[in-house]
Parts: sequence; C-alpha cells; structure tokens
Amino acid sequence: MRQVLFVCHGNICRSPMAAILLRAMAYSIGWGESLWADSCGVSGEEEGNPLDRRAAAVLLAHGIRPERHEARRFSRADYEEFDDILCMEERNRRGILRLNGGDPAGKIRLLLDYTDDPHDIADPWYTGDFEKAYREIRAGCTGYLQQFCIK
Repeated sequence: MRQVLFVCHGNICRSPMAAILLRAMAYSIGWGESLWADSCGVSGEEEGNPLDRRAAAVLLAHGIRPERHEARRFSRADYEEFDDILCMEERNRRGILRLNGGDPAGKIRLLLDYTDDPHDIADPWYTGDFEKAYREIRAGCTGYLQQFCIK
C-alpha cells in the first residue's frame, strides 16, 4: 500500500482537505485499498484541533463527507512511514526538511509539482478562499493519482 502524507502549516485546512480528498478520489477509481493518505502540520500550534469548519463546508459542497480530524505535527517517524510527503507550499517543504534533517530518500515535494502549474497553495486561513484552495488541491491530487496509477 502506498502511503501519502500531506503537510501544511497548522494541519487544520489544506493538508487534511487533501488527505480526505485523495482518499475519496482513490476509492472512486478503485484504488482505495492501494493508497492511504494522512496529514500533519509543520507547526504544533493547532495540535488537537479539528478540521476548520470552512474547509469542511467546501468538502461537503463538493459531495465529500469530512472525516473526524485532529491536527498533529510532523514527526521524524512520519518520514520513515510514508512513501510520499506532499507539501502545500515551499515554506512547509523547508520546515519539514529542517524538522527531518533533510530528505535522503527524495520523498518531499510540493503537491502542485504534479500539475502543469507548480506553485504554492495559498493558506485559506488567511485568504478566506477555501474554494480556490480546494480546486488547487484537487488538481494536485488528480496529477498525483495519474502518476501513481501509471507506476
């Protein structure tokens, strides 16, 4: 089973949305038993908090049932456990590199590296644009699944 870890700043908006969305997408194409997705944050400031209500609302608006979520911070054990670590923005990637002491296996990338338009996914906590974050996350997950299904 391939295991994917999504990373954002506090683990209450983008990364849990991505994990929930990727799992839903994988199940919809018959890959649900072959892929697992989880999420974490670079920061521990939101540790224990649920998915942001605005993120949950956007998922529901797109027919995806939000799951129970408790924010957590990245740990070095995550690096060993997960095959791919996909960050929402460059700042998150640098934070994970710092926390992990590098990326010897080349697992850490940006989610939108799997699209034709790689860039940071802006934090909707600050922008308020959860719909845009959802669209960008969906594009990244689609690109990731296309590559995963080809492997």
